[in-house]
Order: sequence, then structure tokens, then C-alpha cells
Amino acid sequence: MNTNKFSTLINLLFLALLITLPGISFAEEQLDKGDTAWILVSTALVLFMTLPGLALFYGGLVRTKNVLSILMQCFALTGMVSLIWLTVGYSLAFGDGGSLNSFIGGLDNALFANIQEGTLSGTIPESLFALFQMTFAIITPALIIGGFAERIRFSAMMLFSAIWVLLVYIPVTHWVWGGGWLAEMGLLDFAGGTVVHITAGVAALVAALFIGNRKDFMQHAMPPHNLTMTVIGAGMLWVGWFGFNGGSALAANGDAAMAMLVTHISAAAGSISWMTIEWVRHGKPSVLGIVTGMVAGLGTITPASGFVGPAGAMIIGLLAGFVCYNATQYIKRVVKIDDSLDVFPVHGVGGILGTFLAAIFASNQLGAFSGQGYAEGMNMMSQIGVQVTGIVATFVYTGIITWIIFKVVDKFVPLRVGRDEETEGLDLVSHDERGYDF
Repeated sequence: MNTNKFSTLINLLFLALLITLPGISFAEEQLDKGDTAWILVSTALVLFMTLPGLALFYGGLVRTKNVLSILMQCFALTGMVSLIWLTVGYSLAFGDGGSLNSFIGGLDNALFANIQEGTLSGTIPESLFALFQMTFAIITPALIIGGFAERIRFSAMMLFSAIWVLLVYIPVTHWVWGGGWLAEMGLLDFAGGTVVHITAGVAALVAALFIGNRKDFMQHAMPPHNLTMTVIGAGMLWVGWFGFNGGSALAANGDAAMAMLVTHISAAAGSISWMTIEWVRHGKPSVLGIVTGMVAGLGTITPASGFVGPAGAMIIGLLAGFVCYNATQYIKRVVKIDDSLDVFPVHGVGGILGTFLAAIFASNQLGAFSGQGYAEGMNMMSQIGVQVTGIVATFVYTGIITWIIFKVVDKFVPLRVGRDEETEGLDLVSHDERGYDF
């Protein structure tokens, strides 16, 4: 009798073990509520960066007669890019492109066709992953508007941006994050140094060259009309960037926490670096300088945020302030290109610098400045080679395709408003409204 009871107990324990094994084996495929909650918050934070963060940041930097045009462009791009992402964007960026997968995805998920409430991407709903990535697609063309602010026709901006998202942003996203050729090489771009900042920066530079300088550029001062608005927007960007970089871990874990920490450190270092340079050179620190240095620190740490430690982030931020400040001076005062809101010298140069420095500070051989280390088979020199390849490929591809898009759009819709219209201001010319009624 005792033997039978013991045998029954063993059988019950064995049965219980068999029942629990599938849960153990496939736990990584289960929905994680903590991860889901964090990416829900991160998605809201990244959208908050565009509306109202970037809109206010850029809006305060232009003249009074053009403030509404900036806010309108950010708002309109948010709506248009969302629909592009729904229809084909997400599928092309993250889908399986078959024989073309190294360069572009497929259309299996057009209109989110295969995404249901229970469909997972890792440990989060795929609908949430697609929405999170949508907010990245929104802010990237919104950054570009700083390159042609105060002089582009609204219809031309919309047409250009739609084509640019399809032909530049989506392919580069697939190369880096969608399993394309740069992902296969092992490019380190945690949250968008190449995908967001280099593409937006280069496109803004091409825009400034193609469309030309604003009327009276370098002849009359064009100071920001409302720095209070700009500082409010800058603060929103700083907070929102925690979702931008921390959310790119796609989990509520130590990677997300470290990405948030290094993001904050780099922003702080970039702002102090830029402020100090201006203080030494001009005798007084400027509000515009400290917020621009913060953005430079944020943009530069973005590609490296998941791979470097806090001490490395401090060096990256200090270098971001120094390098991006000098790039801004060079673009405006030496070569006299009217990248109106400094998109290329801050975001483009910052993205290039951060993508390169990711290879340096990801090393685990730098003591206090060490990062998480390299993937198996990689070392610093091989990783630098991959990073440089990603930088050059993104720069060249974006520059060429952006120039072609402008040429084509200009054939159908004149890019630039007339000189009298530019004098009157885009708020009245494009929207028949005023930002202020004094």
C-alpha cells in the first residue's frame, strides 16, 4: 500500500513537471506586462517629442510671421506619416522582403494585415511595436523642416516629405533595424543615429542647398522670436528622449535603465559644453546655446545609448557640444549655407559622431569608460569599420535620393514661395492666419 502511494506521488510530480515545461521553454514568447507597459509609455513620450516638443522648439526659433507654419508642418507631418506607416511603411521597413530582404521588406503586413490583438513581437504586442516605430518615422521628416524653414511652399513640403519617407527613411530603417544588410554586418545603432539623425541632417543640408538661403540671410539679423517657447520645447525633448532611447530596449530591463541614464548624462554634458564655449568666446552664456547643446548631446548619444556606460556618455556629450558648436559656426559663417535651424550641424554631425563613438565606448577594455562589449568575433577596429560603412552608406544614399526627390517635386510644385510672399510670412501666405494678434 505504501509502495502504491509512493508510486502515485511520483507519477503526479512527473505529470506536474511535464505541464510546466512548455511554460518554461516558451516563456520568452509570452506577453510581458512590464515590458508592454514601458513601451506604451515610451511610445507616448516619443510622440510627445514631435507634438508639442519639436513644434515648440522650432516654432520659437523662427520669426513671428512664420511661427504657425512650423507648428502646422509638424502637425500635418504627424498625420500624413502615420497613414503612410499604416498602409505600407511598417511592412516595408520590418517585413520579410524575400530575395530583396537585404535592402527592403515586403508587403505582407500592409495595412497591418496580419497584426491582431494577440500578435506578439518579442514580449510586447506587435501593434505596440508598430506604433512605437511609427513615432520614429514621424519625428524624422519633422526634423528636416528646420533646413528649409520660413521659405518653402506647404504643398511642396508635404509632397517631398511623403516621397522622402518612402524612398529614404523606410529603406534605411530596414537596413539597420529590419534585418537588412547593415544589421547583418553588425552596425551599432541603438535608437537612430543613422536611421533618424544622419538621414534628417543630410536631407536638411540638401534642402538648404537646393532651395537656397532665406531672403536677407547674413545681411540682417534673424533672431528667434520667442526663446521662452524654444526652452519649453527643449525641456519636452529632453524628457521625451527617455522614451526614444530607453524604449528602444523594447523591454523594461537593465538595458532600458542604462540607456536612460547615459541619455541624461550626455544631454547634461552637451548643454554645459556648448554653454561654456559661448561663455568663453562671447563673455556671456546664452539660453539658445545651452538648449542647442542639450539637443546635440541627445542626438549624439542616441546610436550609442544601448552600448556605452555613463562615463563614456559624459565624454560623448562633451564632444557633442564642442563638435556640433563648431560645425554650426562653420556651416553658417564660413560656407554660408542657410540650414535655418541647424539641423545638419546638430543632428547630422551629432549622428555621425555618435555612430562612430559607439564603436569606441562599447569596448569593455576602457575601465570606467567601458560599455557592454562587442558581439562575438568583433573588436574595436572591426567595429569601427562597420560603423564607418554605415555612416558613409547612409550619408551618400540620403544625399543622392533627397536631391533627386527635390528635383522631381520642383517640376510639379514650385518649392519656394515668392520673394514678396517670403517677406509677408508663411503664416498668412500659406494658412491665412497669424500666430499672434497684437
